[in-house]
Amino acid sequence: MLFQHIDQLENKSMKKSLLEKVNLMIRTMEEYCSFANLDLANHLYDQTTAVQEIIDIGLISSESDLPKLKKILGADFERFLQIVDFYQQHREETDFILENFYNHYRQQLQKQVELDNESPRIADFFAGAGGLSLGFVQEGFQIQLANEIEEVAVETYKFNHPEVQEERILQKDIKEILDQIDDYVDREVDVIIGGPPCQSFSNANRQRIIDDPRNILYKYFVQAVEIIKPRFVVMENVKGMRSVADQVVEDFHQISVDINGEKVDYEVDYHVFNSHDFSVAQNRERLIYIGVRRDVKETLNLSASQIIDDILVGTMNNPRYFLRHALEHIKPLKAAEVKNMTEVDHEEYGKKVDKNEYYHQSNEYLELINEGRKQPIVYNHKARFNNENDREIYRRLEQGEDSTSERVKDIMPYQHRSHIFKDKYFKLVEDKPSRTITAHMKMDCHSHIHPRQVRSLTPREAARIQSFPDDYVFLGPYLKTYMQIGNAVPPLMARGFASVLKGYLNKLTEKDQLVKI
Repeated sequence: MLFQHIDQLENKSMKKSLLEKVNLMIRTMEEYCSFANLDLANHLYDQTTAVQEIIDIGLISSESDLPKLKKILGADFERFLQIVDFYQQHREETDFILENFYNHYRQQLQKQVELDNESPRIADFFAGAGGLSLGFVQEGFQIQLANEIEEVAVETYKFNHPEVQEERILQKDIKEILDQIDDYVDREVDVIIGGPPCQSFSNANRQRIIDDPRNILYKYFVQAVEIIKPRFVVMENVKGMRSVADQVVEDFHQISVDINGEKVDYEVDYHVFNSHDFSVAQNRERLIYIGVRRDVKETLNLSASQIIDDILVGTMNNPRYFLRHALEHIKPLKAAEVKNMTEVDHEEYGKKVDKNEYYHQSNEYLELINEGRKQPIVYNHKARFNNENDREIYRRLEQGEDSTSERVKDIMPYQHRSHIFKDKYFKLVEDKPSRTITAHMKMDCHSHIHPRQVRSLTPREAARIQSFPDDYVFLGPYLKTYMQIGNAVPPLMARGFASVLKGYLNKLTEKDQLVKI
């Protein structure tokens, strides 16, 4: 569940996570009431009603737990009781804006999923904040298992996937999971997806580069495929991994799994896809490996290369969007001029939770990534601190210019090393797809300067460029939101893979039904 009972909060990290989510609830309700002109400020709460709400949320089991909760929440305690009581009385008026926080609501969703035996299922290893999973879910897949070792990414994944049972979202070393896979996977998995980190691609050693110890996580991904035996595999990685692509194909070919008494392997092929071709508003090239289990290949007369061709054909008529489409209809901000403001709401610098002043305005790209949903609340739209010199560089640069521009030569701090830091500063071009959103943006964001405002991109703008919907909330410290977003697979890109694979799975189901007849 999203919340644990307060008696189960064993350390400072767990209490900090609780406080973040409670504060998120409070701010979401405050901003929604401001958006909808609801009088929250003068609401007098009924403690009995509030207690029942907090029980449904999952924090307490009875009113006797309130003193413990008050001790943990401190100054937020009274406000929390007020907003949950107000929400209880105004659920429909507030468009059920807080339901995702309720363990009770999540349990209902999860029961529905458990009863669904028709939808195809995925397991996501190295899942990060959930971009690849989200794309598959949007195409009708169920998540059987998700694994990620970074704590903050797991919290983000849990929050945004309320339909998945907590015990199926694991913050563990993949090796530990594979040793006990039957504890987590109790149904057939149709597709394994994921992006194992691989770090060593030196051309100096062409002999089994993939066997470098730094690439051990990739080996565990292959092992996961061998243990779980999915029908299809989708593995994402950086374009640089192409130097070992044939070695990867060989490793999957050496897998041997028992299917109905017959030993079969996996046929795998690969291609460098650009997310822009999937209607994502950025150029992001990624090497994608597509694998098909040998018996499935024979049943459908299907090769891995044919799957790739079908995915490419599916992109041909996709609309192409530019940076400006992702940056439209969101509040203009100033760069923070005061340090240590990343966790502080500010009218000019932005807020972690804010009402959407552009609720009635949209465009085709925003409609696509939001799946037509109107968003009353905007999350993670905060500009970061920039010193006066950086702001002047941002101001002077024209779109498409970088650190070597003559306009900033006199104030460029890296001028003597411009051959190394050419892209240290770069102002994005609004009428082109964005340059790749990266995890490195957590460092300074000079490489992603807003095309029209004197600041770098906010996490929400980066998330839009990555094609995350506006209600996908990134939890954790401000700078780590950039990391989560930059490491993700764009959901729209994932949908392109998921759609094609779902078509093949439907054909398999039809053939099975014909055999039974």
